[in-house]
Amino acid sequence: MPPPPSHIPGTASNEIKSAVARLLDFITTSASPEPGFAHSVGTRLRLAEVSVLPRRDDDGKTECRVVCEVTVGSDMLNGARTMHGGCAAYLIDDCSSLPLAAHALATRVGSGTSGVSQALNVVYHAPALLGDKLRIVSTTIAVGARVMSARCEIWNDTRRRLVASGIHIKMEPSAAKL
Repeated sequence: MPPPPSHIPGTASNEIKSAVARLLDFITTSASPEPGFAHSVGTRLRLAEVSVLPRRDDDGKTECRVVCEVTVGSDMLNGARTMHGGCAAYLIDDCSSLPLAAHALATRVGSGTSGVSQALNVVYHAPALLGDKLRIVSTTIAVGARVMSARCEIWNDTRRRLVASGIHIKMEPSAAKL
């Protein structure tokens, strides 16, 4: 169950915080009786911030920032006992979708969903170990009516280093043709 919006820090309205919390719950929890991909990891993600901010370099524009937190568990590790690259990509994929949805709600540009993935580019910087506390910071880059992009950084708060970063490009799918 998502936390009450008043318990989530950040400058976004309670309506936007609540919508982002519901979206995080939806994309990390399987709707089917069987848990979906990375269910055990996704259900441990916690919202730490949802903010709608004026864009520094572009007068009159808005950017959204969402911060999630998770502790590295054994289900996130590879054979070398460090966080698996696929797990980092999963975190970037899911977490970078959240500010895109928040932006659509705040600005009324787009459908209010976070669209579907078109491209995900991940750069790995340093390993994360069992028990490390991670902070995943995702920010909108550009949001249009059909194409949107976000950047995401996974920071290891325990060891004070950048673990991975990524750029996620998403799009609104076309309506199904009958």
